[in-house]
Amino acid sequence: MSSTVPTLPERATKFKKMKSFQIPDTFRSPVIGAIKEFRRKEDKMKKDFTPTVLDFGPVRLLIARHFGFCYGVENAVETAYQIISEYKGRSIYLLSEMIHNPEVNQDLQSQGVRFIMDTSGKQLIPWENLKADDVVIIPAFGTTLEIQQKLGEIGIETRQFDTTCPFVEKVWKRASSIGQSEYTVVIHGKPTHEETRATFSHARQNAPTVVVKDLAEARKLADYIRGDKPADTFYQEFKGQYSEGFDVSRHLQRIGVVNQTTMLASDTQGIADYLRQVMIEVFGIEGPDVTAHFADTRDTLCYATNDNQTATYGLLQEQADLCIVAGGYNSSNTSHLVELCEAKLPTYFIANADKLLDRRLIRHYDLHEKVEKVTEGYLPEEGPVTVMLTCGASCPDKVVEDILLRLLSFFPGSAPLESVMEQING
Repeated sequence: MSSTVPTLPERATKFKKMKSFQIPDTFRSPVIGAIKEFRRKEDKMKKDFTPTVLDFGPVRLLIARHFGFCYGVENAVETAYQIISEYKGRSIYLLSEMIHNPEVNQDLQSQGVRFIMDTSGKQLIPWENLKADDVVIIPAFGTTLEIQQKLGEIGIETRQFDTTCPFVEKVWKRASSIGQSEYTVVIHGKPTHEETRATFSHARQNAPTVVVKDLAEARKLADYIRGDKPADTFYQEFKGQYSEGFDVSRHLQRIGVVNQTTMLASDTQGIADYLRQVMIEVFGIEGPDVTAHFADTRDTLCYATNDNQTATYGLLQEQADLCIVAGGYNSSNTSHLVELCEAKLPTYFIANADKLLDRRLIRHYDLHEKVEKVTEGYLPEEGPVTVMLTCGASCPDKVVEDILLRLLSFFPGSAPLESVMEQING
């Protein structure tokens, strides 16, 4: 059966040309779409990171300049639904969640798509249940070389069903490049995250590789670079986070830092800057000679992650009573937006509008305790109330619209949405 679903090389070729995707209407929002289009036209160079202000009288909403589906997510979602449409009658699987958003994953499952693994890598469907003519979609996070080999042994062709984000692939290529130049790859990422597992698998094919989840772990790694700790303790301290055959005495002489694309860009840069300074101190180098021990990898930071995070910083320049961040609770990039916001003001991480139980109660996710909880009195009793609103890169615009409308329903006497939108559009 022929297919019009673009293969990986075709998607790479078209990457710079593609500006829009065919996203199912169930995920779209005319309200949010209009706001984004207005801001795009007003700020084509993307230099203005101030939020969009929607003033309804009793409540004001400050909406981040950038949020929602990024290029990689839109590409993955469009491709998945094309596959569902073209391959009716065949068993269609996803290696794991397409993206970290419950609405998208539930909709895919409702159309018969089955997940082979959960987000942590736990097997849900045994490999022996799969057949050579089954369709297996590789999600936006990518996958490991070991899983690709497993699918190949079954006889499953994944090339045309690979939705790996081009920016993730860019990290893989950069890791491969510095590895071939005899640098050890240091990955800044969450060790159990699908993307980090995939990047680790690809990186270790060409170079010794180690994962650090944060600056604290980078500091621990620095102890071994300086020789302050015996090499033997490294293997326990970084258990499960280093490649086979990793030699502490040899493989920390030359390093380069790449990242899980959804981590905070400032954190990745902070880790890179810290380790670079450590190498300068240990090896007594400066200026251009630094590259003899530390590779320049700043080009691996994802533009969408940067835009969303920079827009959040812009949002936080304003004053508000609270912030609502929408997205999947297992979404890495969304959790980082929550961390930025909660450092300044009361912040509520919710999956969708249903979590806004009423004017007094909100059900939200606590990042630190890893549980949903109900908070009373999240909205001030007296107005006008100002609410910041943003979401992660895997959150559909429709979810943001639903939250906006739900909030408005709590404030009788609010100006009609249509009239406020007319003011935005001039």
